Amino acid sequence: MTTVSVGQVGQRTRTRRITFLVALAVFAQEATWNFYESQVPPLLREHLTSTAVVGLLMGMDNLLGIFIQPWIGNRSDRTRTSWGRRMPYLVVGMPIAAALFILIPHSAASLPLLIVVLFSYALVANTFKPIAEALVPDFIAPERRSRANAVVKIASSITAIVAALISIFLVDNHLSLAFAIPAIIMLISIGVLAATVRDNRSPAYQAAVAESEEEHSAERTEPRVRDTFIEILKDADRSRLLLLLAILLFGSAWAASRSLMTPYGMEALDMPRGAAGGLTLPSGIAFILAAYPAAVLAERYGRLRVMAVGMSVFAGAMVLGTLIQTPMGATVALCLAAAGATCFLVNAVVVLWNLAPSARVFGTYAGMYTVGWAGGGFLGPAVVGGMVDITGWPLMLIDIAVVTSLSVIVVARIGVLQRRTALTLAK
Repeated sequence: MTTVSVGQVGQRTRTRRITFLVALAVFAQEATWNFYESQVPPLLREHLTSTAVVGLLMGMDNLLGIFIQPWIGNRSDRTRTSWGRRMPYLVVGMPIAAALFILIPHSAASLPLLIVVLFSYALVANTFKPIAEALVPDFIAPERRSRANAVVKIASSITAIVAALISIFLVDNHLSLAFAIPAIIMLISIGVLAATVRDNRSPAYQAAVAESEEEHSAERTEPRVRDTFIEILKDADRSRLLLLLAILLFGSAWAASRSLMTPYGMEALDMPRGAAGGLTLPSGIAFILAAYPAAVLAERYGRLRVMAVGMSVFAGAMVLGTLIQTPMGATVALCLAAAGATCFLVNAVVVLWNLAPSARVFGTYAGMYTVGWAGGGFLGPAVVGGMVDITGWPLMLIDIAVVTSLSVIVVARIGVLQRRTALTLAK
């Protein structure tokens, strides 16, 4: 009994340690991305008068990510070094990205040079964006992954506050220093990870190596991105394909609720631009507070069930915001919606990891999740914007609720398929 207890304590300590380290890496990455999203547009507007062109350049990172992230996730799955399969990419990529990030304000005087630096940063940063999160399933058992991912999401959410504080106190008078701080955070975090993490010791890495050795003896090759996606498409069980669709749909609804909220506040609530831009701030705090409970509930009642309930809360909050169409009503609705959204954001990628047929493809699956979410971020504002053109700004939240409802239906269908599979295996 004592030996088991000591082992359990040791396992929990290791789980907490790797969770903290992954959260640190994601925090460092997202700190630069959040600051990039808020402060690069003003630099571009110094040279460009077209908002559409600025938006196109700002969407460049998402477009690159759609192509790069699944490939680099798969590339890391197939990497075998004495350091592991994830750390080499982080140790090389994060310092280069930090250096490029520092160069952004220094290149702002020339538009061509600025675009080159922005493209280079987006290219490098996308190559390791899914890698750190893939350490979660590498080290942490399936039943504890939701809690670990909740901590990672909390760390990611806090970066928005950090970016806002840097903007408030430094941007106007010390622009170069403002860009340097997120880069320094990234360098510190990778220094800590490089000194403490060897992912060749992770259970998933060891399982992947053992499986690869067995398949090499049978003259089989490591799965590529295309092989993985074709296998998902051909699988008679549509759970993984439907989950990727749900990620795309809910990512669309979430992105629309973020990016279109300022014009909604101005047009539907008659708010000034500054006040409308602050509508989502309280919901960010609600997201942070709800993330860990969403993971605990998922472990107790089932991830798919909690995801469906959370998305239903999100849709219901959109309806509530339409019925109580005031600034306070919108703020309350967004807080409820953010709390509901955590149920999906914390658990969806965990469900996808747990549906993976092998530890050899965790990185590929992390990349596919990111592509689905980025695709939603790209399509959602455009789709909902088109709906607004038809229905008008006062019904924008209802438009978002409609898109959300589609994702709820898809997740409910996955639950049905999973129950059928369980019954079949039980017979």
